Amino acid sequence: MKNRVKTVKVDYLARVEGEGALYIKVKGNEVLDVKFKIFEAPRFFEAFLRGRKYYEVPDITARICGICPIAYQMSSVHAFEDVFGAKVDGPLRELRRFIYCGEWIESHALHAFLLHAPDFLGYDDAIRMAKDHPDIVKKALIVKKIGNDIMARLGGREIHPVSVCVGGFYKVPTKRQMEVLREDLKKGMDLSVELLRWVADLKFPDFEQDYEFVSLRHPDEYPFNEGRIVSNKGLDIQIREYEDNFVEEHIPYTNALHSYIKGRGSYMVGPLARINLNYDKLWDLTKDTLKSVGFKVPCRNPFKSIIARCAEMLYSFEEALRIINEYKEPNGPRIDYEIKAGRGFGCTEAPRGSLYHRYDVAADGTVLSAKIVPPTAQNQKRMEDDLRAMAPSVMKLPYEKAVWRFEQAVRNYDPCISCATHFLRLEVEHS
Repeated sequence: MKNRVKTVKVDYLARVEGEGALYIKVKGNEVLDVKFKIFEAPRFFEAFLRGRKYYEVPDITARICGICPIAYQMSSVHAFEDVFGAKVDGPLRELRRFIYCGEWIESHALHAFLLHAPDFLGYDDAIRMAKDHPDIVKKALIVKKIGNDIMARLGGREIHPVSVCVGGFYKVPTKRQMEVLREDLKKGMDLSVELLRWVADLKFPDFEQDYEFVSLRHPDEYPFNEGRIVSNKGLDIQIREYEDNFVEEHIPYTNALHSYIKGRGSYMVGPLARINLNYDKLWDLTKDTLKSVGFKVPCRNPFKSIIARCAEMLYSFEEALRIINEYKEPNGPRIDYEIKAGRGFGCTEAPRGSLYHRYDVAADGTVLSAKIVPPTAQNQKRMEDDLRAMAPSVMKLPYEKAVWRFEQAVRNYDPCISCATHFLRLEVEHS
């Protein structure tokens, strides 16, 4: 009986965005099979961007995700600005960081406290958790709303904002309109300190792996929109070199492509990767709070990604307040640029990790081809590697507890399955 085959099958993952499943098969200490299946229908964004004008792309790609639309807009506008030779700086660049703060705040608050925290406390969902921890859930919802308000203030609305465009924005706020948010941001910052301390006291499984962490790194700031792609194992490349170093491959059982680094294998993107690679760029309050709770880098325990996520939420409040304090109204909402043919590359840091876009553009601004690599697709192979490493010990637990731990391990990555599905293999048999 010691070497009998054990199988864990989860047909529908709970508390993730989109539809996915798990299949794990173990015999003794031998892992026979691990599959993280993404079966949500492909959405074909790359295909139907072809033939569109470049200025349509930011609003179309925003529809890929209702939680992180800014990331898709920003990666696309950076790619087109790369083609056109446009450089956005000064107050407009600061406003791009500001709206990104809003997205990180609302997304991190949603995942950490409504989707992930219940795992650590044994609750099936945040509704049940709220009965015993009402103050925590209320504070998280307040923080999330402030993030939404930032996006609405600058983007016109919090879901699929409409103000971002190539060269800047269609409309920018006045100094007074920015100042209105100050008190809420201060309140959100104080609440984020409390929430960060709370998650740091959760009990974390003892699990570490030798990860290759990948994220953007900028010499002057914690990365949102710009920088070089780096890793803790020597990778240091320009964004335009992404496809020379990273590969996507089709796996038959999933509608998302697996990503890996050429010659090296899987890697991790997201808050834990960013904080390990950019800890020195955090603002003082975030650093001091992390030190006070005993969080140290490098951290190789993926279950502690919830701490990194809340630290980034706190950082975003610090950064948003800095931007408001220093904000000067720009001369106009966007800069001028010349439309021309070429290939452009963009990569920004979505809440869940690095998001890569590449476009080929005709001389009249028509999109000829598009490539989009979402964070969840990049993390999918790494998630499977985590499950494979955990399986021999976790499978010794009672079945329900094993299922719980495996699902928790997937939720460490905050997978956005809807974002990741963009591949379909169609076979036609003629008789």
